[in-house]
Amino acid sequence: MAFKAPSQDPPRHSRMNRIVPLILAVALFMEQMDSTVISTALPAIANDLNVGPITLKLALTSYMVALAVFIPVSGWMADRFGAKRIFRLAICVFVVGSILCAISSGLIEFVAARFLQGMGGAMMTPVGRLVLLRTTKRSDLVSAMALLTIPALVGPLAGPPLGGFITTYFTWHWIFLINVPVGIIGVWLATIFLPEVEATAPPKLDVTGFVLTSFAAAGVVFGLSVVSLPALPPIIGIAATAIGVVCGVLYVRHAKRHPAPILNLQLFKNPTFRASTTGGTLFRICIGAMPFLTPLMLQLGFGLTPFQSGLITFAGAIGAITTKFMARRVFAAVGFRTTLLTAAGVTTLVTVITGFFTPTTPHLVIILVLLIGGFSRSFFFTGVNALAYADIDDAQASQATSMSSVMQQISLALGVAVAAAILETSIFIRGEALQVEDFHVAFYVIALLTVLATIPFIRMDKHAGALVSGHRAKPIAASVLEAEQQAVK
Repeated sequence: MAFKAPSQDPPRHSRMNRIVPLILAVALFMEQMDSTVISTALPAIANDLNVGPITLKLALTSYMVALAVFIPVSGWMADRFGAKRIFRLAICVFVVGSILCAISSGLIEFVAARFLQGMGGAMMTPVGRLVLLRTTKRSDLVSAMALLTIPALVGPLAGPPLGGFITTYFTWHWIFLINVPVGIIGVWLATIFLPEVEATAPPKLDVTGFVLTSFAAAGVVFGLSVVSLPALPPIIGIAATAIGVVCGVLYVRHAKRHPAPILNLQLFKNPTFRASTTGGTLFRICIGAMPFLTPLMLQLGFGLTPFQSGLITFAGAIGAITTKFMARRVFAAVGFRTTLLTAAGVTTLVTVITGFFTPTTPHLVIILVLLIGGFSRSFFFTGVNALAYADIDDAQASQATSMSSVMQQISLALGVAVAAAILETSIFIRGEALQVEDFHVAFYVIALLTVLATIPFIRMDKHAGALVSGHRAKPIAASVLEAEQQAVK
């Protein structure tokens, strides 16, 4: 079945192209920022709950585990009950979890409340993309994805300084309570403006697949989180990761035999989806390390306060926002392949330059470099997110969004784990305490890994995704156009 463009008249359709991604972006920003804003407030929350800050890292882990467990089933729920309904329900669950976090008086209550928040967040991200995919014309998908990409880039950067400000001048409870009015407004706007996305009749839920993917994703995410941020003995993290890998292998065997697996591995036969997912995952692992490494270097290596560090790293968010205003024109002018390779190259260069920063480097230079880095990363993520669905039809849309979201969540956990492992290895080799030089080594290794992420795009056809990017700089052979049109049917 071919992708169905929404059937609105042109003026209304133009308005919806702006309103729909904006509503979805606000909700996703709430989820993305909340997942990082808590990091700055951990000492204050731990003090109130009478536990150590390291122990409270379990709250971060429980949130990530909830995301990993419930993302795979989100696509099936959206098909079964309607994407708009599930999206609003996800916001409500997230808000309830936020309230419970604010009123928690003990560790177990707080960890459980964060898990509930993660359940809501798990539904918001893939279902939000599904709503966007099913209500946006192919030719407008790049612009819409540019809006939807901003929360993923701005949230992690805005979270630490905002968390530090709220914790310093108010109390940590407000970190969660501010989600209440935002969530209420989000549900109200979604009710009024989001188009109705009809429920379908999906196959019966793959319960065995759900159990296997839950253990696989949760095991990997939990295990890597514990190893890199040891709130528990490292052996627990290693064992959990091993269990996750085994369950992942078992799921691959299960998916080959099941007529309607919860995560459809057949999607990887689509060349554009395969390139976007594999290359994007490798890139996110590298870039996921940046919000971990950069603030630590500025604080531990350069002696800046968390608030000062947050203000400097926020330059990357400004760069990300500017992408929205030119993404569509750039992708139309040069296409996906050229843009993605260029963005990856600039990101690699910025990462290497960051590895030369010292405490004497002027702050304006650091801000300028981080600004360019945010700009290039935003272009890359906008392109990857749009390319993933370039040749995906309506029947596979929910499966594609679930698969992409699962891979993204795992790659973020891997990013922090890889960054921590590089630092620990550098410290072990030098036999000294953490120094600025260890961060430099980490940035160089990350830059090298970023280069590897470009391999799937180097091999990609230069006209891939032309129906979405609008790239017609040079005439495309009729056979190429015909093959691409057949791919989306």
